[in-house]
Amino acid sequence: MGVFTYKSEVITAIPPAKMFKTCILDGDNLIPKVVPQAFKSVEYIQGNGEPGSIKKVTFGEGSQFKYMKQKVEALDEENFAYTYSVIEGRCVDGQARENHLRDEARGLSRWGIRMQD
Repeated sequence: MGVFTYKSEVITAIPPAKMFKTCILDGDNLIPKVVPQAFKSVEYIQGNGEPGSIKKVTFGEGSQFKYMKQKVEALDEENFAYTYSVIEGRCVDGQARENHLRDEARGLSRWGIRMQD
């Protein structure tokens, strides 16, 4: 069993609330429009984005992957935190989790993804 961890910090002048709304809350609609070559569509097949919801992410034409299904594990809009698990799809064998943390004083967003197979 292997573990892959990716961490990145991005400093931005965009307030954390706006970043969270754009990337997480509105991201399912925006991302396929912004990068259609990478993401063809995102659709909820169970729920509407709350914890327990399942969404299908279909990758763009030419991708080596067709789709993945993600289960929303946690959504905390007050603390700008979002966690999901990849439950189906050939893009990742195992689970991935993503977390957003805030530092409003500097407008710092911390992102982390942990994958385990």
